[in-house]
Amino acid sequence: MIKAPFRRIVTGHNAAGEATLIEDASPPRAARIGGDIGPVFYEVWSTRETPARIDRASGEPPESGIVLAPPRNGTRIRVLDFPPEDERVKHLSSEDARAHFAQVGASNAHTASMSRHAFMHRTETIDYGIVIEGEITLILDDTETTVRAGDIVIQRGTNHGWANRSGKNCRIAFILIDGKFDADLAAPK
Repeated sequence: MIKAPFRRIVTGHNAAGEATLIEDASPPRAARIGGDIGPVFYEVWSTRETPARIDRASGEPPESGIVLAPPRNGTRIRVLDFPPEDERVKHLSSEDARAHFAQVGASNAHTASMSRHAFMHRTETIDYGIVIEGEITLILDDTETTVRAGDIVIQRGTNHGWANRSGKNCRIAFILIDGKFDADLAAPK
């Protein structure tokens, strides 16, 4: 298992209702997705409802594996380490790229037939992406922009991909919120 070089610190309430620490450790689920050209996913926390349930100490709802999208009506926070991209990404077939997304339960999110990058995808979510270190290129259907440490992307259900052209690791924290497309956006363009 890959060990995250950061801590997940979870608070809760003791029997007297006082604030206390429930957990202080690395995130319990981490995996490299897509082989050595894919990012490392560190699953930090998820919720399964809005408003989120706040109780004394139930902990994170159990999940097996890594799932790209948050639960329906829920949220997810994860950290991704994107390795520098190499030539292999340019030569991936649509089937190979779709298989990478299938590893996180999202083969239908892959949009290679209309893409500018092998890992273009679209999810029915609002994602807040906060670059912690390094830089990465956000690729959209009609443009791209370089995102650097300290920058924040608000990704609103758009077709997009990430390309690390920097030669160094890029670490991004993502907060994903379940969403719903308006009828005119539900079908991919």
